[in-house]
Amino acid sequence: GGTSSIDLMLKMIADKHGEEMANAVADQMIYSSIRTDQDTQRLSVPTRIGVRHPKLSQVIQMMEQNIEEPISPAVLAKDVGMSTRQLERLFRRYLNRSPKRYYMELRLQKARNLLMQTDMSVINVALACGFASPSHFSKCYRAHYETTPYRERGSHAQRISI
Repeated sequence: GGTSSIDLMLKMIADKHGEEMANAVADQMIYSSIRTDQDTQRLSVPTRIGVRHPKLSQVIQMMEQNIEEPISPAVLAKDVGMSTRQLERLFRRYLNRSPKRYYMELRLQKARNLLMQTDMSVINVALACGFASPSHFSKCYRAHYETTPYRERGSHAQRISI
């Protein structure tokens, strides 16, 4: 795809100048994560979720584009021309979870990527993923991943240095 050349460039920078430099370049380019040759390219929403429902795909795209400032389920539903209840049924039917839960999981996945792939502070990661406070972020993160963001970052840093 279109980002493979960026991935190659960042890999070359990392090899020659280190991960920190590659991450700094990626940050300057507003490139969220450095992919390795083992990572797959980003797939379309229908392909990723395994469902071909246009309104569901639209809502998920809106969620993905608004991680930093989450949109309420009511507004998401209105934007695709359905009621909040219809949206909830759609998510339950195809994804076996509520829109709110799905959105939270997206935000936490983004946070985990930022913790592992950048040197952003935990507070800035929390804000970048739409959490009003670091304590609320830590609580949600621990409930989902069974570890704190601080421990996650520490264990990841240890794995890299080994």
